[in-house]
Order: sequence, then C-alpha cells, then structure tokens
Amino acid sequence: MARIVMKFGGTSVADLDRIRNVALRVQREVEAGHEVAVVVSAMSGVTNQLVKWCQELSPLHDAREYDAVVATGEQVTSGLLAIALQALGVDARSWQGWQVPIRTDSAHGKARVESIEGATLIERMQQGQVPIVAGFQGIDPTRGRVTTLGRGGSDLSAVAIAAAVKADRCDIYTDVDGIYTTDPRIVPRARKLDRISYEEMLELASVGAKVLQTRSVELAMKQRVRVQVLSSFEDKPGSLVVDEDEIVEQPIVSGIAYSRDDAKVTLRRVPDRPGVAANVFGLLAKANVNVDMIVQNIGADAGTDMTFTVGKADLARAQDVLEKARPEIGFEGIVADPNVAKISVVGVGMRSHAGVANTMFQALADKGINIQVISTSEIKVSVLVGADYTELAVRALHTAYGLDGPG
Repeated sequence: MARIVMKFGGTSVADLDRIRNVALRVQREVEAGHEVAVVVSAMSGVTNQLVKWCQELSPLHDAREYDAVVATGEQVTSGLLAIALQALGVDARSWQGWQVPIRTDSAHGKARVESIEGATLIERMQQGQVPIVAGFQGIDPTRGRVTTLGRGGSDLSAVAIAAAVKADRCDIYTDVDGIYTTDPRIVPRARKLDRISYEEMLELASVGAKVLQTRSVELAMKQRVRVQVLSSFEDKPGSLVVDEDEIVEQPIVSGIAYSRDDAKVTLRRVPDRPGVAANVFGLLAKANVNVDMIVQNIGADAGTDMTFTVGKADLARAQDVLEKARPEIGFEGIVADPNVAKISVVGVGMRSHAGVANTMFQALADKGINIQVISTSEIKVSVLVGADYTELAVRALHTAYGLDGPG
C-alpha cells in the first residue's frame, strides 16, 4: 500500500466525461489498497475566461479581487469530481484551499505557500476517504482572503500537499504521457525521457516547458517528493523527476524549451551612476513583477541602455511603475517589444562539457536567426529571438544536440 497524491490538469477535467474518466482512475488506485488524495485544476479554458473578464474590466485590476474571481474554477471541479466518485461508491469529499488550510503569503496572483497542515487530510485518507483538494488556491493568514498561486499553481498545490501528507509519490496527470526532449507538436521526433533530474526539470520549467510549474519542481526538489508525469488518457509509463544520482547516464543536453510568454523592455539612456539598477529593479520587485534576462550596455556619454524581460502579463504593470518613476530615475524613454521568444537548452552534462553554447549560437546562425539577448547558468543557456523564429530555432537546436529520435 502506498500514499499517493494524484493531480489532474485542466484538459483532464475539461468536461463531465473526462471527470468521470478521472474518477475511474482514482477508483482504481483506491481499490488497489492505496491511500489517495486528489488535487484538481479548473476545467480547460475556464481560468482563461475568468482572467479575460478581469482584464477587460480593468487592465490594472485589484489583485485581491482577481484572486476571488479566478479561484472559483477549481472549486467547481473539486465538487464535480467528488460527486462523480460518490456515484462510483467511493467515499470522497471536496476541500477548498482555505479548508486544509494552505497558508500563503500576501502576494495575490502569485502567492507562495508558507505552510500546509496535513494531519486532517492524513486522518481522512487513513479512514478510506479521498480528499479532493481545489488546486491553485490558498489563504492569506493575515486577512483571511483567498489567494492564488500563479498560473500552473495546481502543480504546486499537489507537490505541497504530497510533502505535507508524506506521500510516497505525486502523480501529475496531463494531456501528454511524460516529459519530452522538447515540445512534440513542434518536433515530432522528440523523445520521451524515462527520468530527469530535479535540477534539469527546474531549469526547463523556468524557461517555458509547460509540463510542470516552476515552483512545484523547486518544492519537490527541496522536499524530495518523487514526481511522476503521466497521461490522463492512455495507460503508458510516465516520466519520473528524481535526484540526479538516480540517473545512470547523464546526457550533455536533456531538453530544449521555449517561451512566448515574455516581453522585452528597454530603458533608453539611463544615467550611468551607482544605484540606478537597484532603483529600477527594486520598483519592479515591489510591484511583484518578475524580471528574467538582463543586459546593460554602457554608453560613452554617461547614458546607458538597460534591457530586460518580464512576463507579458506583467508588461502593462511594469511600464506603469517605471513611467511613474521616470523623473526620479532619469531615463529618456521606454521601448517595449512583446514579439519575442526565449529559447533554452538545458542539461546537467554542461557542467563537464565545453562548447555547448557555441553549438547553440552556430546552429541559430546557420538558420539566419538573430540573437537579441543571452543568459546562462551552470546547466542552461537561453537566448531571446524574434517570436516568428520560435519553431525554426527549436527544431534546429534539437537536431544540433543529437536529440532527434527515430522517425
């Protein structure tokens, strides 16, 4: 007998037939003698519609009311799945984030989990009941308001609950049957990975791979939660996210990721003096705007151009914050370009192999793709290119690093 947390994404619960299918999968695990908790996302497309309504009413909407609106999708799914399981004779009960409770900080829209009390869930599971927890939700303990964990936050909910109830495994069910070397829709010869290290998955998730949310991998690595990614629609082996020492042979590059969710911001002629960068990025941090790639070009006339990327969803907020601080900072103007894509190659083998970045630059040059910004880490190289070149860049790099499978 094992204790398992099963998480089902939006496409897995997109309609009543799929919810019934999920219920059958949960029933199978219960009848096998396992203790099971389930975490669910909103039905496919629901959260996008809720977000759209908020943005149409006010692009700079109140983040607390935004959370009150967008958290409702998961509440519906958890109740429907509980009903479906009860119809199969399985003892199940829906739980909202505040009922667990999942306590977070006060950063509405992208709250961080601070604590989860797993004792009650464990008690219910030991009694044979299946808790169906609404993912993506938490509660701000200072004000008692509903918070949300950011897009893909149900993954984070699942891993956090798995850690809190000391689960043997956290199974993430989605519309793909595992983790691939890149998006199979762009590269049909992409290969499924049997295992991938926490570090590699964290980098891939942070640079655009949609399979798992970044913070969920971060938490899994910290708490050593074994995560398995499987298909909701096919009974196939999935991909395990595990410690690096569980992987016998490490490839130089494990995967290629891309993101079209970034926007490039350039501040023109920023004064070249100490403290300016701290001022710019301090203001953005205070507004909860995450900054990724950063490049600064020192000019010869005491002025410099500062370029960085933010999420497209944060672009309007970033521009608003910086424009208001323009007299204080003293830059000449803001140039925003949302028509960009970030392409990244990731692999722990980079630590011991030279020339990985050069292979990337040469492959892109051979295809006539201009690189706008470069960013590196120990096991990752990322570049910013024009959005129109996304698929061409991914295919070229997948081939250049020898990742193409048979086909």
